[in-house]
Amino acid sequence: MADTRIEREASTKNNNNNNNNNGGGEVKEVMKVIMVVLTVVMLGYLIIWIVMPTNLYKNNWKTKMSATLTSTYFGTQGTSLLIFTFPVLFIAILGSVYLHLGKKYVDYEVPRKEEKSSSTSRWLAKWRRPVLVRGPLGIVSGVELSFLLMFIAFLVWSLTVYLHVGYSKIKVKGNQRWLYKWEATIFRLGLTGNICLSMLFYPVTRGSSILPLLGLTSEGSIKYHIWLGHLTMALFTAHGLGYIPLWLVAGEISEALNWSKTEVSNVAGELSLFFGLILWAATYPRIRRKCFEIFFYTHYLYIIFVVFFFFHVGIGYAFYMLPGFYLFMIDRYLRFLQSSQRVRLLSARVLSCEALELNFAKSTSLSFNPTSIMFVNVPSISKMQWHPFTVSSSSNLEQDKISVVIKVDGKWTRKLYDMVSSSSIDRLQVSVEGPYGPASNHFLRHDTLVMVSGGSGITPFISIIQELLFASTTMKCQTPKILLISSFKKSSGLSMLNLLLPLNGTSSDLSTLDLQIKAYVTKEKIQSDDYLKQPQAIWFKPNASDSPISPSLGKNGWLWLGAIIASSFLGFLIFMGLLTQYYIYPIDHNTNDIFPSAARTIYYLLILCGCMVMAASGAFLWNKKRNATETKQIMNMEGITPQATPESRYYNADRELESLPHQSILESTEIHFGQRPDLKKLLFDCKGSSVGVLVSGPAGLRHEVAAICGAGLVENLHFESISFSW
Repeated sequence: MADTRIEREASTKNNNNNNNNNGGGEVKEVMKVIMVVLTVVMLGYLIIWIVMPTNLYKNNWKTKMSATLTSTYFGTQGTSLLIFTFPVLFIAILGSVYLHLGKKYVDYEVPRKEEKSSSTSRWLAKWRRPVLVRGPLGIVSGVELSFLLMFIAFLVWSLTVYLHVGYSKIKVKGNQRWLYKWEATIFRLGLTGNICLSMLFYPVTRGSSILPLLGLTSEGSIKYHIWLGHLTMALFTAHGLGYIPLWLVAGEISEALNWSKTEVSNVAGELSLFFGLILWAATYPRIRRKCFEIFFYTHYLYIIFVVFFFFHVGIGYAFYMLPGFYLFMIDRYLRFLQSSQRVRLLSARVLSCEALELNFAKSTSLSFNPTSIMFVNVPSISKMQWHPFTVSSSSNLEQDKISVVIKVDGKWTRKLYDMVSSSSIDRLQVSVEGPYGPASNHFLRHDTLVMVSGGSGITPFISIIQELLFASTTMKCQTPKILLISSFKKSSGLSMLNLLLPLNGTSSDLSTLDLQIKAYVTKEKIQSDDYLKQPQAIWFKPNASDSPISPSLGKNGWLWLGAIIASSFLGFLIFMGLLTQYYIYPIDHNTNDIFPSAARTIYYLLILCGCMVMAASGAFLWNKKRNATETKQIMNMEGITPQATPESRYYNADRELESLPHQSILESTEIHFGQRPDLKKLLFDCKGSSVGVLVSGPAGLRHEVAAICGAGLVENLHFESISFSW
């Protein structure tokens, strides 16, 4: 029955694709126009940041715009709102429309060969190769290194121009001149740090509509967040600590305790820096890896850090960095709403290598691409800890289920494994966030796919293989050749290969794929029969309070996200304007030297947060109500009603165990004991004009593959690393 349903839905999808192709030309034209507009706005926004340190901006552009935009409604904040906040939010809103159109009209059409082998594609492929492999920056491609160097050059430019302009204003001569230069220097270090802070939150906005426009994902952009975080704190630390010797020499140490009513608050800045330093210290690699809980909990100090930063610089100047934080907070609140629900855990597969696969119920409206990740929380283990895991299923092959694989590696995973594999529980309360992943599936663009994994790093490749299986069998698409190279320390790890097919035993046969599996057991020279053991299948009892995983904002999630951003910002402008015109302006008349800066900041932040909460809550509850019917149907599907005794640990196990594949995946796998794969030979032997090389696993393995692909000895290797760490 399940296979018939999949084929029927695939037929419907084919018909929809045919209809989409009829109007696809018009949609593509619209998307091109949107991209042109987005590019122009983005370039204009960047030009403003580049020109901002100069006298041209301050004495000419800003003066003229302030004279026009300053009013009784927006106050003196009108200029910064229009120049620095509005463009980014406009890009996020229009980008949501662009992504919606791209998702609606996506299909499995394979790019033409001339597109694959064009000179532009070859040129881009060279820039995407790894150029740095081992070092403090991790694996860095040519494109990433170029943008990093350009960003550093931009920071140097900004600081240099800031200092030149600042020094030119110093009229004091003699022995005291160096004090004024010192003050000008440390003050402008803070201004430069604000540039990094304004970019800091974009990479960690999981549901961002900006990252996909750049071909990025949140999990793949974590390293950019780390780079920006180090730069931000280094500049802010130099800025904050630099005032201490200045105040001591000038005999003005009392300035350290100054909280000005209408100007910059030193105390607020010191508190912001203090909490920022605690957060920064907890990111030290040894602390992050060995004491993850300390790292995790101290990271919540970002809230205090940002709030006191607003108090320090004033809300008007905070609008410079507000857009990134604004989008992050909307995303964070939507994640909170989604995580407040308990999800339906259907079953688990327990492997002999101390790994388990969790299978959740999901609504058919939830779709995702391979290599997506999902954050999992088990309140009975820890109410605060959320851990990311790669989704190991295909939303096309399994319309109503989503799976993740969890390998024992730490206290949290050990407790979870023991709970599931024991006979002490028949239901597990779980919350999730996500899934989050790439906006498109690009694996069909290659002639050959080489997937190199170490240990549990095979997880993302399971979802890719299942997606390609669906494309070849149901959609009848031409799929690339697949070479899966997996390394395991012990033979028990080979049991993870059984996860290549879903638990429900779909009739889709891996033989339809040109798939070759080479497995290596590195620490055992003698063949063991442990890996032949089939995974232990366990079913959990249903609960009325549990619900399938559904998209937070429904099928049209990108449009809803754009609506949330637009409506919340519009609401903020309206209420901020009313407050300014009828309460603040009658007191200070836009002089900014009467009304307390801290009070203005608190009022604006409360209005901002209130508008975000109302807009996001309304959209979430509306879509939750619309999904109620589908949720009810899934919860009442065949097999949910208890048919076994309460004492049965294998609840409803007799229903599907018979449909499991009789022929093990391992029978068609080439297994090597006591050796490691010769990756250079295996990669160089791959034929085809475009060979996608994906690697997932320990850092040493990723670095080795990156070094081979980055050496440039062959032209057809296209490297991609899939990892939570860098």
